[in-house]
Amino acid sequence: MMIRNLAAAVAALALTAGAAPYTVAPGLFEAGEPDLGLKSSPGTETFTVFAPTEGSDKFSNGVVLIPFQGRLYAQWQSSARDEDSADTWVAYAVSDDGRTWAAPKALAPAGRGGVMRSSGGWWTDGQTLVAYANVWPEGFQSGAGGYAEYRISRDGVTWSRPRRVTGADGAPVEGVIEQDPHLIDGRVMTAFHLRPGMIARPFFTDDPLGLTGWTQGQMENLPRDASNAAAAHERRLSREIEPSLFRRADGCAVMVFRDEELSFRQLASESCDLGVSWTTPVLTAMPDARAKQSAGNLPGGTAYLVNAPNSDRPRLPLAVTLSADGRTFDRSFRLRGQDDLQPLRFEGKYKRLGYHYPKSVVWNGALWVGYAANKEDVQVTRVPLPALEGR
Repeated sequence: MMIRNLAAAVAALALTAGAAPYTVAPGLFEAGEPDLGLKSSPGTETFTVFAPTEGSDKFSNGVVLIPFQGRLYAQWQSSARDEDSADTWVAYAVSDDGRTWAAPKALAPAGRGGVMRSSGGWWTDGQTLVAYANVWPEGFQSGAGGYAEYRISRDGVTWSRPRRVTGADGAPVEGVIEQDPHLIDGRVMTAFHLRPGMIARPFFTDDPLGLTGWTQGQMENLPRDASNAAAAHERRLSREIEPSLFRRADGCAVMVFRDEELSFRQLASESCDLGVSWTTPVLTAMPDARAKQSAGNLPGGTAYLVNAPNSDRPRLPLAVTLSADGRTFDRSFRLRGQDDLQPLRFEGKYKRLGYHYPKSVVWNGALWVGYAANKEDVQVTRVPLPALEGR
């Protein structure tokens, strides 16, 4: 225990001095080169879960994957044309092999009276599948924020009625849940964006299903830039949003964030006490086009980051970047690039070219990454593990 506390103290001191929880090897991304000079990993394949047609919804985003009882599940938010519109509902589809997918079904319906529901992600203890949906009582665009509800299923077909996610005090958590909880050393960790507004804070629970007992970790958010203060105050939006997690080889958890101050680099914080306390986020050297990110660990312990590692707005290429110890990320592979991006076929509010909001899981000997291409096609890319793990 003394060694662990000492490690936590040393890590906290280092970050106070401005050090980031991880580094990126110089020259890993070649600015100006096609797809930043990245090559695909051997065996990389892409499959389509849903593609829009003239007679279907034409907006999709927030794709989240999870394996359950030998099948792969995909969840996303869908709407007729525009992002975060009142008609948004939560869809899901199922596959036996990740290649061929059943037709989408409704998981959470569109709201009424200005209420909007969006994709909240999945969790499971292996026996029960949990589907989260984020509820925005005044709609997303109001800036008022929302809360998380869940539905559970034992077979992935029949679902319970929605109930609120609750905290350690038994009261509902007043925030929307981030889409990819992680099990780190036996504890479930993720983040909620608390209301009013969207203030990102780390949370943890020892409930294996992630339904109850959520406790807020201690973390000080970074201040917003003075030039953005008015907009930030109006929407109550923290600089850090939409985080994901990985575990470093030294046992510390690292939470990576999208940076709303337009640095086009990831922010990161670390916790060396199982999520109870977190260092103040700092800028890292990891480029990020601000399209969410997905982090995690491969079975052998290798840490990975999935994002669009572009130091500008275009959300491409989509890549997976790896580190043997979670300290130095020194390998990166292209998942999807410029040349294999399909054209944008239907217009819609906030739709644009690129690979949006990736989330990932390890399943059947591969890393599977789900995302929305151009915010209309729901797609998954599969990468065999041996090449990623250096075998």
